[in-house]
Amino acid sequence: MATKIRLQRHGKKGKPFYYIVVADARAPRDGRFIERIGSYNPNTNPATIDINFDKTFEWVNNGAQPTDTCRAILSYKGVLYKKHLQGGVTKGALTQEQADEKFATWLDQKDGKIAGKKSTLVSAKDEARKAALIAEAKKKEDKAAAIAAKNTPPAEETEEASADDAAAETEAESAE
Repeated sequence: MATKIRLQRHGKKGKPFYYIVVADARAPRDGRFIERIGSYNPNTNPATIDINFDKTFEWVNNGAQPTDTCRAILSYKGVLYKKHLQGGVTKGALTQEQADEKFATWLDQKDGKIAGKKSTLVSAKDEARKAALIAEAKKKEDKAAAIAAKNTPPAEETEEASADDAAAETEAESAE
């Protein structure tokens, strides 16, 4: 029986959520499966991947073929790299300790990259929020200035009115 590691779609329209399953190659996409080994949520940034590493590694070693998307996910999580290192151990090119050390350093680098991406996304979001607040404050000030300009009389009328008031005062003083 040919087994595949593939995605099984769940969720609603426009918001997919996938289970990573091991299924018979002849079974329908969302139909029967042998074992569920993880989940994949592309709606978050970065995408959330939860996978049972040991079971997945066991299935890959036993000959289960991942689909293209699952191959990318397994590569991202390091299952295929661990299989590659394990092949080197069986051929005698590496010892088990060397393979474990290489895999551990790879995991540390991968975790660093993921943490860097998350921090970059958070800082970009904060900067966008600050820029939006500054733009909103400027727009509010412009609107307040426009309202103030609309409510104050034009400068020519105020000069004429003050000149008329001054002329009336001088006439009143001269009449006394």
